[in-house]
Amino acid sequence: MRQQVETIQKKIDFSGAVLVKGENIEFHEAYGYAERSNKISNTVQTRFGIASSCKLFTAIAICQLAESGTLDLNGKVQNYLDFNFPHFDASITLHHLLTHTSGVPDYFDEDEMDDFEALWQDIPMYNLRRLEDFIPLFGDRKMKFSPGERFHYNNAGYILLGLVVESVSGMVFEDYIEQFIFNRAGMNSSGYFSFDRLPEHVATGYIELEDDTWKSNIYSLPVKGGADGGAFTTVEDMDRLWDALMSGSILNQEYTSLLLEPHAQEDDVSFYGYGVWIDKNSGTIEKYHVMGYDPGISFHSAYYPESKMKLVVCANQSEGAYDIMETIEDAMDEKA
Repeated sequence: MRQQVETIQKKIDFSGAVLVKGENIEFHEAYGYAERSNKISNTVQTRFGIASSCKLFTAIAICQLAESGTLDLNGKVQNYLDFNFPHFDASITLHHLLTHTSGVPDYFDEDEMDDFEALWQDIPMYNLRRLEDFIPLFGDRKMKFSPGERFHYNNAGYILLGLVVESVSGMVFEDYIEQFIFNRAGMNSSGYFSFDRLPEHVATGYIELEDDTWKSNIYSLPVKGGADGGAFTTVEDMDRLWDALMSGSILNQEYTSLLLEPHAQEDDVSFYGYGVWIDKNSGTIEKYHVMGYDPGISFHSAYYPESKMKLVVCANQSEGAYDIMETIEDAMDEKA
């Protein structure tokens, strides 16, 4: 496996870290620079942005609060939030938001735009530090479709879920995630860090330009991530999260099963649970996985239930994580 990974790493000039753990296999390695200007290398302890992959954290938080009886997954969103959304359908439930079937307008809809940086022309990214700061980006827009009508990936829905976490727990969203998910899972290197107050061992995200130069992503993303994306973690911490989730350490069996249940369908093989993608083959679940892409960030992580293998690929560049994941999966298929 190492040879295949290093071959594709050199071919695509991959920068990031990789971890694979399973029966009779353990592989972890880092490549490229966490900071190019000063030639500081990535390591397996480097913290990487993981973009939308941390929707899983938000979904776990909502399920924890449901497990404790603090909220109802089928409860109406309007029962938990005091914000006024004039065009939102009153029948939207937490389940709709969790499964991307709510129909609420998104602040970055890939059907309508493809340049994430264009969002910050009217609202500076350095003003986005709290979840409520995102509301002006979508709160006055009209519904995209009726709740439950279909699946359509949606970032704003997870901002709303984060606001629900704050409303019912009485805690700032990232404080809740740190206390009830990161701490319980032993994810001691993970967090929601501000670009202007980064801790040590954080990789800068890099965007490749057409003239073979590059720039960092500090002006391309919100200054601080939230419930729909933007946390930082390490390959080892993400491995710990899969262990905690699958062992029932952060959710009981009922809500773990509910989170991992295919609730919505994107295509013939891709389904969505709560904050997690689910791939099926002939009716059998092949893997649970999360992925995230932002300017200067690409991330893939998966748990394969049959083999109990875990895979984590972090990259501080806009592409590359998928190529590494695909190479590892091909190598595992050949070995099998």
